[in-house]
Amino acid sequence: MLPWLAVVGEPLSLRERKKQRTHDALSAAAISLFLERGFDNVSVAEVAAAAEVSKPTLFTYFPSKEDLVLHRIVDHHGEAARVVRERPSGETPLAALERYFIAGLERRDPVTGLNDDREVLAYHGMVFSTPSLAGRLAQYAARDEEMLAAALAESAPNAGELAAALAAGQIVAVRRVLARENWRQLTAKRSVAQVFPDAVTAARQAFQSLREGLADYA
Repeated sequence: MLPWLAVVGEPLSLRERKKQRTHDALSAAAISLFLERGFDNVSVAEVAAAAEVSKPTLFTYFPSKEDLVLHRIVDHHGEAARVVRERPSGETPLAALERYFIAGLERRDPVTGLNDDREVLAYHGMVFSTPSLAGRLAQYAARDEEMLAAALAESAPNAGELAAALAAGQIVAVRRVLARENWRQLTAKRSVAQVFPDAVTAARQAFQSLREGLADYA
């Protein structure tokens, strides 16, 4: 199982725990098969058989084949907007987002790209190289962008909704590019310890550029 499949949250009821276990088992079985044989070479029926459930049961947990792979990324849905809304008093939106991203680098959060677990690297490679996965991920990113735009608009109402939408697009793009570059560095056989200082420097430089261009949120 990938080391980041576990999600910490509010205590669940027995029924919810059983449902969560089935959900995670389906995803784990799917990802293992996809990494072994390739996403396009494994059918939904094969995933269901490996997890010992029916196809209709599988689709009650995951709307599409792509969601079997992407649901752990989707667990971060709305994260940037939440960071903006829950930032301490006196902290700007961009400062909060920079702080949160660098904290993710420090804890080796796979979403930052700075995690050299073999299966995590392979997982990201699969997502980046499979058109249907990349397309589905773009849909989720667009929703995150909309949620971030709403949070930014609340933080600086005088700037207007268009300014917030433009800012959100730039922030989401910066985070994505930083994460992909970290992954690329690791696949070039550099260690996390080697990449980490460069990743922090790149993040700080990127957010400084955002502050220079997005004064309403800095």
